[in-house]
Amino acid sequence: MGGKNIHIGLVGNPNSGKSSLFNCLTGLNQKVGNFPGVTVEMKIGEAKIDETRWAEFLDLPGTYSLYPRRADELVTYDVLMNDKHPEHPDILVVIADAANLKRNLLFASQIIDLKIPTVVVLTMMDLARKKGVEIDVAGLERELGVPVVPVNPRKNKGVQQLKKILTQLANTPAQSTIRNFVPGAFWGKGTVQAIKEKLPQLSDYRALHLAMNYKELNIGKEIKQVVDDAIKNIPLNKTVSQAEEIIDRYARIRIIMQQTVSEPDPLQKTLFTDKLDNILLHRHWGYLILLTVLFLLFQSVFWLAQHPMGWIETGFAKISSELSSSLPVTWWSDLIINGVVAGLSGILVFVPQIMILFGLVTLIEDTGYMARISFLGDRLMRTVGLNGKSVMPMISGFACAVPAIMSARSIENKKERLLTILITPLMSCSARLPVFTILIALVIPNNYLLGFLSVQGLVMMGLYLSGLVMALIVSSIARWFIKIKEKSFFILELPTYRSPRWGNILQTMINKAKIFVFNAGKIIMIISLILWGLSSFGPGHRMKDVAQHYERLKQESNANVKQLDKEFHAAKLENSYAGILGKSIEPVIIPLGYDWKIGIALITSFAAREVFVGTMATLYSVGEQDDNSLRLRDKMKAAIRSDGTPVYNLASGLSLMIFYVFAMQCMSTLAVVYRETKSWKWPIIQLLYMTGLAYIMSLLVYQLIK
Repeated sequence: MGGKNIHIGLVGNPNSGKSSLFNCLTGLNQKVGNFPGVTVEMKIGEAKIDETRWAEFLDLPGTYSLYPRRADELVTYDVLMNDKHPEHPDILVVIADAANLKRNLLFASQIIDLKIPTVVVLTMMDLARKKGVEIDVAGLERELGVPVVPVNPRKNKGVQQLKKILTQLANTPAQSTIRNFVPGAFWGKGTVQAIKEKLPQLSDYRALHLAMNYKELNIGKEIKQVVDDAIKNIPLNKTVSQAEEIIDRYARIRIIMQQTVSEPDPLQKTLFTDKLDNILLHRHWGYLILLTVLFLLFQSVFWLAQHPMGWIETGFAKISSELSSSLPVTWWSDLIINGVVAGLSGILVFVPQIMILFGLVTLIEDTGYMARISFLGDRLMRTVGLNGKSVMPMISGFACAVPAIMSARSIENKKERLLTILITPLMSCSARLPVFTILIALVIPNNYLLGFLSVQGLVMMGLYLSGLVMALIVSSIARWFIKIKEKSFFILELPTYRSPRWGNILQTMINKAKIFVFNAGKIIMIISLILWGLSSFGPGHRMKDVAQHYERLKQESNANVKQLDKEFHAAKLENSYAGILGKSIEPVIIPLGYDWKIGIALITSFAAREVFVGTMATLYSVGEQDDNSLRLRDKMKAAIRSDGTPVYNLASGLSLMIFYVFAMQCMSTLAVVYRETKSWKWPIIQLLYMTGLAYIMSLLVYQLIK
């Protein structure tokens, strides 16, 4: 491997500690989940393995065997089988859960037989000891024929020893082991020999997999043709060959376990995890506890973020006021105050809530409770055409629909996967949080029930639950129109409960805040500046007529110049390009209780939902020059219609919240649905049904409450 950077692939069963080891090695702090399918794409990071050598680590999706059943398992399979893949590993690190060693050794043995230099890492050794399991590491290393290293990524134990072994393998690019895992075994013997005559560099086991799956692999037309020519006259029964292999491997694994692993009587000891599961997964109490956890989650988001948000809002209001009084009255000062500062305030004010939300969700994941939510949800999911594995993408959708839709790859059943993709955007993602927050603050009183239950927090929880309920209703209807017949099953491994890693939670909060500020923030800032231009300029003749009209009014003897200036700025905004755009769609949205400014926000927020707040900040700053000292929510609360009624009352506020709960207001989500389904049919259906649903539900809410 010379002096070049080497590729080291991390592979293993789901929940084996693979992503935790990746975080420990690279320091990238990738999000770690306690449920299958969290790593739906390769995660890449660099780290030094000795003083002079850097390595590129690949965190490949978790898989139970080299016979992929899910889309994310196919990612791992393709990387391992394709020499030409840009991320094909030079060395493989197989992570095996020491507390469930027998099951993990099946995949490890398959990896060993690929004859890529391999290290087996044993994780969960502390848990294995608690279960009374003792492992002879030296004996296991001797039986497997590859290095075996116990590692605890959470405490950084064994990592240096692992790096030493990786350095040795990098300096000695030999095969990891010469013998096959099952001595003398050769499944599909004639086929393997035929392929190896053409491609002698392959291991026996890799040749077998090429024979079975070469048509599905991205290995190039030339190699596919070679394999096709080699085996076209040699029959191979894939099902029989796979069954024989698994039987032989487990027979060998059983012998290895007897020689190297000491296990207690399974009836002698009940772990704390089992006792806790008896309560948290109870058929009645489990659901009550789950609702309590969700209730506390949304209450905490409001309660903990209240003061930091107020400080940020007040700070930006003071900055705007100071700039207004110190800068000259020119177009560029208006751009700074009402474009740049207003846009920044619309970004930063919601950072506290986003950090708190992701911190609490990470806490739930880190402790192991998130997987239990999947288990609890399976019974409900099956009534609407889904299964428990759909719960995790849906819950992930509360953070962001894009990775949530991608994580649906862990669902084997095609129909259930498609249904999950179609309904996941109905989960209220963190991008909707700024919209909900400002609207709730406008129209819902900050009262407390029983002295401690925030009414605003209850409304927030109601919005999230309404999206969830509607998703289940849509799924129960849509399942009758999707004509895919395939058997469904739900197998979920429940991880042990662990104490949360506070450093990981803090790092996740910081990373999510950075993503919001620098990714979503760029979009908000660009749209804020474009909106400033559209709001400040308009057709020459219209703007000229407005200016002349108010100039004549000011010259009258009894003119109230201050009031006329305010009216002039409002009229100027109304006749700007932004005003013309908003007025053109106003007839469609008036029945929902919206004015033309809200119409502009609906259009701009299709780029990203959170742009709504930046749009409002820009429009109200440009239109109300004298109110730079006020916070955005104060400006919106003071907004009135031409008849003197407030723009934001209970009816219009709830209508707008409901619109954002159900509407597909995100281009990125549509793009990822297209990528996952490989068709524009489903994104278009999604856009149409969600927009129609949002309009009808908002119309009903407004007309019933007004």
